[in-house]
Amino acid sequence: MIGSDNKGVATLETLTTTLIDSVNGYRDAAQNAEGTRFQELFRRNADERSRIAEELRSEIRRLGGNAPDDGSFLGATHQRFLDLKAAVTGRDDKAIINEVERGEDYLKEKFEAALNATDVAPETRTIIERAYQSVRQGHDQISSLKHGLEA
Repeated sequence: MIGSDNKGVATLETLTTTLIDSVNGYRDAAQNAEGTRFQELFRRNADERSRIAEELRSEIRRLGGNAPDDGSFLGATHQRFLDLKAAVTGRDDKAIINEVERGEDYLKEKFEAALNATDVAPETRTIIERAYQSVRQGHDQISSLKHGLEA
């Protein structure tokens, strides 16, 4: 069981860090979106991701791990790249939504990989599954929004 808990902590740490990247991405998107409709949506999604990250942090602490408070280096680097790209090409709501969807795809893939792992304790898996439902719902919402703008 210790091995499963250690694997569970590592999996939860990865998911939490990726969720923090998502929170930061949504906050940035809310600041840069032109329409209040999108600003409000992005803020709500950032709040929801923050709530999920806190649930995962609680489980990490319960398992004896150190819960991350910051996003990943890769996430921060990607954000700087997007800032540079926006300075050169400009940002509009459609471009922002496209980038948000890319982030949603990445986050969903991370959760799906965690759910496919066979060495995560059942209690931890239940928490990951519950978080995944919210992640999938947010992913589908942004995907629908993007495709609606393309129509």
